[in-house]
Amino acid sequence: MPSKKALIRRPGPRLAEGLVTHIAREPVDVELAGEQWEAYAEALAAHGWETVEVEPADDCPDSVFVEDTVVMFRNVALITRPGAASRRDEISGVEQAVARLGCSVNWVWEPGTLDGGDVLKIGDTLYVGRGGRTNAAGVQQLRQTFEPLGARVVAVPVSKVLHLKSAVTALPDGTVIGHEPMVDTPSLFPRFLNVPEESGAHVVLLGGGKLLMAASAPKTAEFLADLGHEPVLVDISEFEKLEGCVTCLSVRLRELYG
Repeated sequence: MPSKKALIRRPGPRLAEGLVTHIAREPVDVELAGEQWEAYAEALAAHGWETVEVEPADDCPDSVFVEDTVVMFRNVALITRPGAASRRDEISGVEQAVARLGCSVNWVWEPGTLDGGDVLKIGDTLYVGRGGRTNAAGVQQLRQTFEPLGARVVAVPVSKVLHLKSAVTALPDGTVIGHEPMVDTPSLFPRFLNVPEESGAHVVLLGGGKLLMAASAPKTAEFLADLGHEPVLVDISEFEKLEGCVTCLSVRLRELYG
């Protein structure tokens, strides 16, 4: 089997100060969040993923959401320039981690802003959400980096949620799933499947038909199981209070290894 690696980053002591944009702030139990993060990492490892810990960034409350700091295409890493200025100190540790893995490293430069949570990869197509955290210059730099490598970059509007992947992810066959009230323009995707819960829109493809999903979406898990998938549920309630989901807690690097 090809090796599969996942970058993860331990939540810091200031997690409860993390940004919230589209939802009301709720108290975050930092100790419980640490336990949930450990269980998330164990779920990845149990399904064949080698977890690679990025150096902690304890002064950055949102640093656990490591997906936002880098976009991968094949063996090329694009280090982002997060749309929230308070998150820009997160990127140096991620840059070092992907360089150690042998990736070719590129950067988003001012005035561009890009959050990795706005990029949904389906095969060689990269859908990029143009919204609150990713601007037009960021989209342009994503194109300039990856289109020469064979990627097709499609910009889509995002206004109802924090990131594109807060609204949609994709099943192994490329079907995009989302909770329709949270998706700006479902018709932009060739195949779109509505799911019954907002948190059900987020899946991580573990391989072998298994889908890592939040425990807060039991109806969606049942719905997808009925379609022949195998949901693997993890409780990430404390991260959901900060607009986090299962995708943003890791960066999957299967492209590097087969």
